[in-house]
Amino acid sequence: MSIKTFLLPDLGEGLTEAELVRWMVAAGDEVAVDQPIAEVETAKSLVEIPCPFEGVVSTLHGEAGQMMLVDEPFISVNTGGEETPEPAAQEAERAQSYREEERAGTQVPADEEAAEDEGSGNVLIGYGTSNAKRKSSRRRKPRGGVAASAVHAPSEAVRVINPLVRKLARDNALDINAVQGTGPDGLVLRTDVEAALAAPAQQPATGAKDAVAAPAAPVAAAALAPLPEAGAADSKTGLPVASSQVLSGVRKTIANAMSTSRREIPEATVWVDVDVTKLLKLRKKIKEAQGQAPSVMALISRFAVAGLQRFPELNSRIEVEADGGLRHTVFQGVNLGFAAQTDRGLVVPNVRDAHKLNANELSAEFARLASVAREGKAGVADLSGSTFTINNYGVFNVDGSAAIINYPEAAILGLGRIIEKPWVVNGKIKVRSICEMTLSFDHRVCDGGTAAGFMRYVADAMTDPKSALASL
Repeated sequence: MSIKTFLLPDLGEGLTEAELVRWMVAAGDEVAVDQPIAEVETAKSLVEIPCPFEGVVSTLHGEAGQMMLVDEPFISVNTGGEETPEPAAQEAERAQSYREEERAGTQVPADEEAAEDEGSGNVLIGYGTSNAKRKSSRRRKPRGGVAASAVHAPSEAVRVINPLVRKLARDNALDINAVQGTGPDGLVLRTDVEAALAAPAQQPATGAKDAVAAPAAPVAAAALAPLPEAGAADSKTGLPVASSQVLSGVRKTIANAMSTSRREIPEATVWVDVDVTKLLKLRKKIKEAQGQAPSVMALISRFAVAGLQRFPELNSRIEVEADGGLRHTVFQGVNLGFAAQTDRGLVVPNVRDAHKLNANELSAEFARLASVAREGKAGVADLSGSTFTINNYGVFNVDGSAAIINYPEAAILGLGRIIEKPWVVNGKIKVRSICEMTLSFDHRVCDGGTAAGFMRYVADAMTDPKSALASL
């Protein structure tokens, strides 16, 4: 028989792990190519994983509720044939042709390359596999400039396949050579590193070799200090703790995205109050005539998309080059992202090729994508690739907000609630429907004049929608 192992595929957008929600097959079941075998939850959505092999399920490499890492064994399938089953570690390597592993105490030449990827199947069906060669990664110098041989002899090298495992140990100053691997052929798994970090600190022994690794234990122990329990007094404030937990999943993704945006983008904000009385009347007439009408957000979005065609600098992104330089990419079309609040947190689905859609089509796409996002079924393509974002925080009954830019985009347009206010019209005070609109933009891509020009175009279109729509 021939056992083939499918590794958890790259689910896009830099996601490196997913929670296994449920298996849709069991050991001994027959499976076909493209058949859904499991449902996993990433930090962004629920995803059904299809099987790349046909045969009989041999092994399920995980249980419901377990965090599964990308590029680690997910399911093994007996595809028939006469081959002798390989050990699990060899099978995992054959399934993806991992780059040659770094081994503690072994220098990897900078120009050494791994064998070609012969097609592993660890991709979502339809994405294909790569035959490109991958370069081996360089071995990092041990902390403090200590020679590798002083830490561990080459004959005692440790197998560590997953880079996240190495990073976890490195971030907590843990000597990976001191970790006992429980995986196949002594493979060091993330659970092994976590167990080593959680273990009580050992008393340093005498001798030069032990003295090198000894400082790691206190640091690791401090890094994984137990979280305070609910009701316990906080050591810093003296106040009782209501709850305490490590950020994970969507909240962790949101936190990282917000931090990156604030850290990387020098943003500025402009805003304007807009009289949308005529816009609301026009929408009402459309609804009376056709039985339905595009949402107010869709109408404004149509004006915004038109504005981006006139001020394309705002429909762009800046990325850091390998040499530290900055590359400014301006897009011809618009993938319009919009902020959607769900039970799992804030997500940003995007309408692809929004510049090709009218207001009715935009309204339909907003409704469809918001629905699948709230159900947790938005795909990777739905949640990635936006070039400009609109945020309707008026639904929360607030007037304004200096929104954080959806990195790495260049700008985000915000809409406040529509409220009746006294407004001067032709020298007379009248009651009008007013909406505050804000634009946060990356000051590297343009100056204030461009941002103001865009805002003025959109605001004028909202004030006199008939004239604006006639020109679109």
